[in-house]
Amino acid sequence: MDIAVYLFTGFLEAGKTKFIRETMQDPGFNDGKKKFLIVACESGEEEYEAGELGDNVSLIEVDDPALLTPAFLTDAAKKSGAEILVVEYNGMWMLDTFYNALPENFMVYQEIFIADSTTILSYNANMRQLVVDKLTSCEMAVFNRTNKTTDRMPLHKLVRAISRKANICYEDEEGQIEFDQIEDPLPFDVNADVIEIADVDFALFYRDMTEDFAKYDGKKVRFKGIVATDRMLPAGQFAIGRHIMTCCAADIAYRGVVAKGTCGLKLKTRDWIIVEGTLGEEYSKLYRGKGPVLTVTSAQRAEKPAEEVATFY
Repeated sequence: MDIAVYLFTGFLEAGKTKFIRETMQDPGFNDGKKKFLIVACESGEEEYEAGELGDNVSLIEVDDPALLTPAFLTDAAKKSGAEILVVEYNGMWMLDTFYNALPENFMVYQEIFIADSTTILSYNANMRQLVVDKLTSCEMAVFNRTNKTTDRMPLHKLVRAISRKANICYEDEEGQIEFDQIEDPLPFDVNADVIEIADVDFALFYRDMTEDFAKYDGKKVRFKGIVATDRMLPAGQFAIGRHIMTCCAADIAYRGVVAKGTCGLKLKTRDWIIVEGTLGEEYSKLYRGKGPVLTVTSAQRAEKPAEEVATFY
């Protein structure tokens, strides 16, 4: 039997327990018939009280990430008879630990990041890697404890620097929720005859292109990038892109697209060039399937940018 998993992430005292309690008391979510198991990986001021959520809800506490294994979760679900797992995850644990512990028949239906609007920017300044870890895969970011004076823009930018897909909402002190309405225009014109990508905008361009390629299919683009050659590619093809940092030096990785045509240049790995060409979707051995391919119409050698590593902020 498949087990549905609802994953709630965030830091200590962010309001996860309260949010989960209110969710479990919603008859639209908990009909009183299906069996639930709450896996609490963190203890704060708020606690679950025995019997408050119904006889169909069981609770297990996990205080060590090493305990999270496929065998442990399978056994816990079996003993409780749970059809649905609700996980209150510890903000100091990396999410890979949880996802690697999921048995094959456990499916994450929704991942929600919950944050205290008054403290999350401080967490981001001091523990950005952990914040990025939680925001990267979440489907919704909930900023609670807001009021009429809350500046929403920094909260909006915090999410959008990491994810353009996640929904954002704000919960005030009375529990009223309002969804984010801030427009988020790209820093370049996707409808231009040639989409010009500034050096500082490459990370945003690359993420938006890979998340919504239809927007760029058949479009002409121009950007500066570093060449990477690969034996898997046919003669005259190479990769062009940048090293991108999401949150810290440890996660810097090269990201680029396959390019066809050198315009007479003899290219080698680590050459910096400015390319112009048309994007399309084609099969490439480098992707092991279809992916974005740039048909180059212009290429010229270039100096490396002031900041070699592209970032989202």
